[in-house]
Amino acid sequence: MKFLILAILCFPLFGLSVNFLFGRKWAEPWAGVLATAATTSSFVLSCFLLFHILNLPLTDRTIVATYFNWISTGPLHVDFALQIDPISLCMILVVTGVGSLIHLYSIGYMAKDPGFRRYFIYLNLFIFMMLILVMAANLPLLFVGWEGVGLCSYLLIGFWYEDILKAQAGKKAFIVNRIGDACFLIGMFLVLKTFGTLDFLKLDSQILSSTTVSLTTATIISLLLFGGAAGKSAQIPLYIWLPDAMAGPTPVSALIHAATMVTAGVYMIIRLNVLYLLSPIAMGVVATIGFGTALFAALIAISQNDIKKVLAYSTISQLGYMFGAVGVGAFAAALFHLITHAFFKALLFLGSGSVIHALHGEQDIQKMGGLRKALPITSKTFLIGVLAISGIPIFAGFFSKDMILWFTASSVLGNWGLLFVGLTTAGLTALYMFRLYVLTFLGTPRTAGTHPHEAPPSMSIPLIVLAFLSIVGGFIGLPEWTHFPDIITNFIEPIAKLPELTLGHEAELIVTVVSIVIAFLGLGIGYYLFVSRPAEKERLTGALQPLPTWSQNKFYIDEFYGRFFVGPIMQFAQFCWQFIDVQIIDRAVNLSGSIWRKTSNTMSSIQTGNVQGYALWMAIGTLFLIYFVFKG
Repeated sequence: MKFLILAILCFPLFGLSVNFLFGRKWAEPWAGVLATAATTSSFVLSCFLLFHILNLPLTDRTIVATYFNWISTGPLHVDFALQIDPISLCMILVVTGVGSLIHLYSIGYMAKDPGFRRYFIYLNLFIFMMLILVMAANLPLLFVGWEGVGLCSYLLIGFWYEDILKAQAGKKAFIVNRIGDACFLIGMFLVLKTFGTLDFLKLDSQILSSTTVSLTTATIISLLLFGGAAGKSAQIPLYIWLPDAMAGPTPVSALIHAATMVTAGVYMIIRLNVLYLLSPIAMGVVATIGFGTALFAALIAISQNDIKKVLAYSTISQLGYMFGAVGVGAFAAALFHLITHAFFKALLFLGSGSVIHALHGEQDIQKMGGLRKALPITSKTFLIGVLAISGIPIFAGFFSKDMILWFTASSVLGNWGLLFVGLTTAGLTALYMFRLYVLTFLGTPRTAGTHPHEAPPSMSIPLIVLAFLSIVGGFIGLPEWTHFPDIITNFIEPIAKLPELTLGHEAELIVTVVSIVIAFLGLGIGYYLFVSRPAEKERLTGALQPLPTWSQNKFYIDEFYGRFFVGPIMQFAQFCWQFIDVQIIDRAVNLSGSIWRKTSNTMSSIQTGNVQGYALWMAIGTLFLIYFVFKG
């Protein structure tokens, strides 16, 4: 079993190593084929591991495979150990399964790109680092994967680094995440100081058996770790890097948003659920920021015209739902929504990639329209993704979103205010996603001078598979009122318990009905404004001013950060460079060098090569020596 677990981790590493060492000699497609085969192999092995875990008793579904001692200093002992349990196994299946489809799609999307081989090396590295993160049995090893996915996002967002704007987007993602990572590190040090261990199983045991940890300590640790999660998973106030991350190739956006980087923060909190339950204060902060981010991002998404940025803000919003879920103690619901979101968000991004591919790089939805006939597969699968994220019944997003809303209403950690925000966000999501679909695929074509065509099979097959998963994926988490088993909750409940509820399950159906009504209301308003009476949209936009302008300009948050944070820091850095570095440090170093240079020049002038001169100086020196000896 240890070998199987290690093989899951190492197949992507093998793929990138072979591509790095020998890929230069191969024709273009084979680097992508190898990378895809490596990731798919990990997925197949993960399925075997799932079958093995399901055959074990509920209490024995945690496997820790230790390979060697990694860090040993003083009281700190950290092994290179991988932990497989229901939580990590769900993540492994998502990372390798969705990742394999994105790899396959990339073969067609990146065809003839000069960096084809380099792209697939980075993509395999991304999967490898994410697997380290989700399979780690302790915080330090998780942090290796945590930083690794940060590096890979920098490499892939700025993949076309010849374009200065794309290179800057990569740097922005990297720098913003360093803020969150600093919080994560401090939190990890406090965990070690407080509990004496960084191993997940030992940490859970310590927390469950300890009664001496103060609420203040637990709150500080939880909030610091949440700071790291807010950076990785793009929550207020560190969400600003994710919309700019659209600068990378579209399959990269799909991988970041659906299966890797942005899910890391949610996973980390789910993994440390026992720690977070120590602090209701921290849980309340997480829930408030989560639902607040969900609503805020939805308000921005509704007015964006870049097809990828609409999806980027929708990701920020959906991640807010996940953090809202963990904040009310619904860890299973958060993981469930993470899984379904991986399906429909990968589908939506890859669908947008097909549109961009067909329109030769065009991303402005105001310059699209009427693509339904030219791109039939993309149009149909994209619509499925829209219905799934909008929470329309039978589609995957309906079940996971409603589970979150139900626990928000019924958990002792939830409240009606958070539920109202969640329901409002659900309506806005249906509205802006229907707007996106209408402006892209329906109406009169606005694609002057282009002849769009459907994507090749390597791109369309992943769309079809993801569309199927976006339909059936929600059936692993059926609500109580259906009287069918809730597979996902039952699977992870031994690791993450359900929250204490204040409402009976008969109220769950009421929440579901309200959610369905709001989702259809969002679609109905979208149809009215963008299909039936588009003139009303202009009148409504004028009536709601200045909110639409603020939304289109992202509420000027980037400008605010630029003026009050980035600008002053840049000015301080300029001062440090021009005054402290150049005027003080450089001058001090140069002065020292100048003194020794002049001294050496003076001393070298004595070396004339004249023996008689040397004899004279020796005589003078001897006389001085005799004088001082006798004088003393």
